[in-house]
Amino acid sequence: MVAVQKRFGSRGDTVAWHGFQSFVTGEVTPEEAFEIGKETARRMWGDKYQVVITVHLNTDNLHCHFIANPISFKDGSRFQNKIYNHRRLREISDEVCREYGKSVLENSNFYSKGKKKEYWVHQNGQMTHRDMLKKDIEYCLKTAYDWKTFEKQLYGLGYTVDWTRMSVKGKGWERAVRLKNIGYTEDVIARRLEHNHYQGWAFIRDVWNVNLPKRNKSVLLSHFVNELEFSIVHSHDVTEIYVDLLFLVLIYAFQVIKEVKDAVIMSVELRHFVKDLTYYIEDYNFLRDTGIRTIPELDKYIETTQTKIKEFEHERSLLRNKVRRETNSEVLAENKKLRSEITNKHILPLRKNLKRALKIREKSPHLYELLKQELAMEAPYRKINRDGKVVFNNASERGAR
Repeated sequence: MVAVQKRFGSRGDTVAWHGFQSFVTGEVTPEEAFEIGKETARRMWGDKYQVVITVHLNTDNLHCHFIANPISFKDGSRFQNKIYNHRRLREISDEVCREYGKSVLENSNFYSKGKKKEYWVHQNGQMTHRDMLKKDIEYCLKTAYDWKTFEKQLYGLGYTVDWTRMSVKGKGWERAVRLKNIGYTEDVIARRLEHNHYQGWAFIRDVWNVNLPKRNKSVLLSHFVNELEFSIVHSHDVTEIYVDLLFLVLIYAFQVIKEVKDAVIMSVELRHFVKDLTYYIEDYNFLRDTGIRTIPELDKYIETTQTKIKEFEHERSLLRNKVRRETNSEVLAENKKLRSEITNKHILPLRKNLKRALKIREKSPHLYELLKQELAMEAPYRKINRDGKVVFNNASERGAR
């Protein structure tokens, strides 16, 4: 496969595509599964692409794995890993299984166009805003005992509720989400609320003091501001803050959100940025490696990088003109080599860094404002002692609404 890719000069990051085909437990032998898998692969890829087929016996149901070369051995074209090809693989698999007298999932749903984005978010191990909303609703329904309490808790988490449409909207969302579309019909919610109410006020009071949304959310950023001596509480201008600490606070907070069960950020919009943790780590590493600490320093870096790119582009342009006019083969080869080095060793890395710096510059003010809002929302649940350290109200104080 690698030889085919090298032959056609493939520079893609994808080494191979992976698919699989499962069978009903006890319905096929390993030999039958292998024959069905081979025929499926032949019809799907066999006339243009190399495929490795294996049968795995490590689960209750036998299944085939397909490893397909993304580059065609026939003409070097690239396999398009699109939804229509996913659907086509399933159609071929069903067709071959029927020919061999095996079961297929008749009339089962394939992810629809409307759920395409959601599907790929899940494939990448991330959560959509609907997933986060469901998680927050479940959190509230553990303690809410009537509709008013339920709405107050959602509001405390940063949502607004439209009971006429039975929909919920978070700050920054373009559209509200209808509760029935994520599994919470009016009857479902009513039964959950009735169940909590039936448990009695004593039970609700005890659970409330343990699970109060604002209590759990009140400690998170305040803690990191205290530990990192972050100045956003006192600053009124994003240019005055340390932008590297801005991202460091986000990284620490988001890591805690992922690892600690009861740690939750209050702001809906900020909470939804948790899925971008990897990008924030990369941004922070970039700031650390370049020695950038403030917005003015970031602006200076952007300006300097843009100037360097223009200088290298001008140098490359001069070499390009020499290449066009050069007749000496040795000099021509040397000029082409120099031109390529300018592009690959200088211009491309600079453009990559510039792109990241511009993105950081664009999103930093908004992230800064979100952190200030989060700290303001936490303010009623924390206080500053004489030493300037953040301390928190006791459980009974935090448990009171």
